[in-house]
Amino acid sequence: MAQTEEESFFEKEREKLSREITSGFEELLSTTNGLNRKLEEVLGMTREYETVADLWHRFHELMKQSDLPEGNTTMGEKPPGLPGTGGHVVK
Repeated sequence: MAQTEEESFFEKEREKLSREITSGFEELLSTTNGLNRKLEEVLGMTREYETVADLWHRFHELMKQSDLPEGNTTMGEKPPGLPGTGGHVVK
């Protein structure tokens, strides 16, 4: 009879530990899924910023080229700036 009581105690403890381990793994899985979602959000935002930065860069290049005198594709002499923009030089 002592043998049966010890086995049942052992089995109870084993089941208890198995439930704790299962619960721990479920919590770990849930937390990992949350972390993965956050990382995907961050990577998505990074891609969006790259797109916006590329768009502004292209706009800047276009504006820089539109300031050039007709027929020129490079900046030789700087064209006069507008007053109030910091590019106007008073002679």
